[in-house]
Amino acid sequence: MMVEKKQMLYEGKAKRVYQTDNPDYYWVEYKDDATAFDGKKKGTIKEKGYYNNQISAIMFDFLKDKGIDSHYIELKGDREMLVKALEIIPVEVIARNIAAGSLAKRLGMEEGTELSKPVLEFCYKSDELGDPMINDYHIDALGLATVEQMKEIKKQAWEINKLMVDHFKDLGIILVDFKLEFGLHHDKVLLGDEISPDTCRFWDAETKEKLDKDRFRRDLGKVEDAYQEILNRLKGDVS
Repeated sequence: MMVEKKQMLYEGKAKRVYQTDNPDYYWVEYKDDATAFDGKKKGTIKEKGYYNNQISAIMFDFLKDKGIDSHYIELKGDREMLVKALEIIPVEVIARNIAAGSLAKRLGMEEGTELSKPVLEFCYKSDELGDPMINDYHIDALGLATVEQMKEIKKQAWEINKLMVDHFKDLGIILVDFKLEFGLHHDKVLLGDEISPDTCRFWDAETKEKLDKDRFRRDLGKVEDAYQEILNRLKGDVS
């Protein structure tokens, strides 16, 4: 699609978003910057922007083939993609299949404990407040999303979780948990943001080695190798 990249609209922790000459589309550039613990830890992961851009494109295409549309349109380079302009719904959705991270700490569970069934959690998307957990009553009372929008978000989140768990299982990867964001495009609820080792916890099925941003959060080393491994497996490049 022929569109022209214009001025920067927004710069976040992981991406820069640009306007284009068509108000229906944004141009997204993925950065190598890395943050953790609500921005308290900062650093750089070499080539992270490239890996996350490519991985997200592959996953958005995969989901589209399965009937779940997103904001993604096409790649515009190694680190850039063209997307549909969304009015972001300020509710982050976390799908959890295995206890890890904050859930394990919060409920006193040993990390790696498989949940009897998947769980959806919601957070208020606010850097200033540290993305606090909220529930349907908060969402409704604060007017963050309508009841119908949340119904659609939950429906898509459950479908995405099932599809991704099965897909990564075939690649020898356990999908522990992941974060999703949604937005409105002409009043239609669409999946947005990214699907990458920044937003997902991936463990190798055999070794349980972490293949995601936890390697950065916990100073485990070989962070770039983990991101590259996810991309390689998605592309079928397994050495």
